[in-house]
Amino acid sequence: MTSRIPRDSRLRLVRPRPLAAAPRAVNQRRPGRPAPRPPEGTPAPAELAGMARAGLAGAVRVARWADAALGPGRHGATADGKATLSDATAERAAADLGLSVAQIRADWDTARLAGLVEVHGDSARPGWRLRAWDRDDSAVLRGWVALFDAWSLASPEPEEHEPAAVAEVVSAMPQVLSFLQLSAGPVPVEQLLDLLQQRVTELRTERCEVAYEPGTGRPAGSPAPAAAAPAADAPLAPLLDWALRALASVGALTYGDGHATLTPLGSWAVWVKLEQICVAAQSPAGNIEQSAEDMLRGCAQLRPNAARAEYRAWLAARPVGGAVTELIDAARGDDALLRGLAFEALRVVGAPAEPDVRAVVREPALRPYALLWLAEHDGIDPEDAHEVLTREEATWLWVDTAAAVADHGEAPMLVRHLESAVQPTVPQLLDEVRAVGHPRTVQVLVALAAAHPDPALAKAVRRAAFQVHTGG
Repeated sequence: MTSRIPRDSRLRLVRPRPLAAAPRAVNQRRPGRPAPRPPEGTPAPAELAGMARAGLAGAVRVARWADAALGPGRHGATADGKATLSDATAERAAADLGLSVAQIRADWDTARLAGLVEVHGDSARPGWRLRAWDRDDSAVLRGWVALFDAWSLASPEPEEHEPAAVAEVVSAMPQVLSFLQLSAGPVPVEQLLDLLQQRVTELRTERCEVAYEPGTGRPAGSPAPAAAAPAADAPLAPLLDWALRALASVGALTYGDGHATLTPLGSWAVWVKLEQICVAAQSPAGNIEQSAEDMLRGCAQLRPNAARAEYRAWLAARPVGGAVTELIDAARGDDALLRGLAFEALRVVGAPAEPDVRAVVREPALRPYALLWLAEHDGIDPEDAHEVLTREEATWLWVDTAAAVADHGEAPMLVRHLESAVQPTVPQLLDEVRAVGHPRTVQVLVALAAAHPDPALAKAVRRAAFQVHTGG
């Protein structure tokens, strides 16, 4: 079987531009069609959020325990910098919460995949979704969709199967899920297996590959020896079983008695993916009177000129020093979109913000944004300001911006974000993204793999996400 891992896939070169401009693209929405209505019978968003809260209750409990017991920024949450809980921490959590160590580890993994906790080296901190969990239904639903996107990471891959075969099944499962969604009821596993076989065959045909029957060395469909029992799709049956069990473990479907049925959450998520829409935070009324964080959220859907006007009005209503401090505090949060918007607002402030911006240059999460702000403030052309960043800083900013797009943008926008990478090839980008250690790396790569239309590139990105997830 021919490998489709891109070894020198050239990224399309675009005119150099400051990477800080990338978050602005999140706000530049094309004239939209009327929002499509979900299928009849789909529960209301508040009811769906309630289902997601119930399904992720264990992950939230462990994340809140870690926040309270370990404290943000304290060491000891992970064992080796690979997002695995140390034995001592897992045992302490199990004792405090009255759970088994195995359940603690499972809930911890779920919390990471849902963005409830973020791991930085050997430390962990709560994600922004955890802070908004009780009050923001859209944050809850986004967290559940992030877990849904990462379903293939939620359960260990079958060790007895080749990684290439597993990747083919993962690539084919969106069609299986779409069929389940359209069926709106229980579907026999045999029917899903037929569909999976057809889709895998299509993927191989699209790659101009000849499928070989496992262990025979014969092309699929060639005459078999008389003693051999034909079982063309038998090798896919255990992989389909693994995929359905993994999807069931994240709450996307129910699986048993030879049938699979999407849950209301799973059906809604598949519809969302098919329509390529995102549940965006609604702009609150009265932005001028809001805190910096709420004001920035309110401006997230505005076009750049309208957002700048809102920033000016907000700044005019309060002392500059306090406003700058509040904006920088908002930038320190866990929502990457707010980080980019906060520095856009600081550009409106201008010179009075310079001392505070210089003071945060040593903070890793803010350093790329601060360096770009200072370069532009010192008179460097915005088109050339990105040259002040090191390769590692530019890569960190690329991942941070991708996290903002994944959380608040649309799938095609995330695909287009590839164009702003400084790396000339996709493999180089993946290698450097893995090395930079951004806490949202797994979620960004999973979202990019789910969004990208090229099966080969999506497979490579998904493999990189799995390697980061497992510490490989």
